[in-house]
Amino acid sequence: MRSSENRVVFGVCGGLAERFGMDPIWIRLGFVGLALLLGKGVLLYLILTVVMPKAPAPVLA
Repeated sequence: MRSSENRVVFGVCGGLAERFGMDPIWIRLGFVGLALLLGKGVLLYLILTVVMPKAPAPVLA
């Protein structure tokens, strides 16, 4: 699920980091690397934005 708390643009990297128990900066660097080296990072990010469901907003008590 896309993260509703740890997001910079759409929350894809934050959601992947939460799922795999990683720091989101490593996921973000991976997408930047894919974008710069292969040109596929932006396309993959946009596909994941459409495919991944958005996480519900946290409830404030």
